[in-house]
Amino acid sequence: MQWIGPLLLIFLLSSCGGGSRALAPVGSYGYDSSQRKITSPPSSYTVKKGDTLYSISWRYGMDYKELARINGIRSPYTIYVGQKLKFKRSTTSTRTASSSTSNKGKVVTKPSSTSSKPKVTKPTTSTKPAKSSTTTSSYSGNQNLQWRWPTDGVVIGSYSNSSSGGKGIDISGKAGQPVIAAASGKVVYSGNGLPRYGNLLIIKHNDVYLSAYAHNESLLVKEGQVVKSGQKIATLGRTGTQRSQLHFEIRRNGHPVDPPRFLPKRT
Repeated sequence: MQWIGPLLLIFLLSSCGGGSRALAPVGSYGYDSSQRKITSPPSSYTVKKGDTLYSISWRYGMDYKELARINGIRSPYTIYVGQKLKFKRSTTSTRTASSSTSNKGKVVTKPSSTSSKPKVTKPTTSTKPAKSSTTTSSYSGNQNLQWRWPTDGVVIGSYSNSSSGGKGIDISGKAGQPVIAAASGKVVYSGNGLPRYGNLLIIKHNDVYLSAYAHNESLLVKEGQVVKSGQKIATLGRTGTQRSQLHFEIRRNGHPVDPPRFLPKRT
């Protein structure tokens, strides 16, 4: 019976040692990709400082063109702080009837020549747009896209079709390494206003395709700037996540697609 005491002591010490182990991080690489899932759109959204039509439609998984049509916003898709955006078309037959109750601070579409002209309501709460998507460049966005990898590194997170899965890929790397444009286009968002994306860039390549570059350490291009394929646009970082990586997405008509289907095969 004298051996019971020492065994009990060993058991207690081993239990204490096991309790001191560090807990495993969320996900294989310290980040749960499902946290970056697309959010179901609310009935309406109030534009905040830093928003663009592209960033709002990206957040809710919509085509920016459809969101613009619903709200009567025409190119260059300027929106204003305090403006309320709808995500579903009105059930009434005319857009002007429903807009009369929710058009404060809103830019109204240009009327057609055959219909009666609705009044254009000037912003009452702010004279400055949240962020304008205008540009002085002659970029047309009609060129054929030739995709390239946005940075060097190993793919540590893959795309998923499930509602809770990742909507892009995660590429590991070292802090500060170059992030390049995967194809030529125009920067339509540059900021950190989207939850869990950190410092984010969104590039419009044409009327169909957009790409996004998240968790950057620094952003080197501004909204409205035209970039060429392969141009350095950011430096890789860990903003909004737990390790240095680039989260990269491609969306076609507002819907996520699997980036490796478009990127060249690595040798």
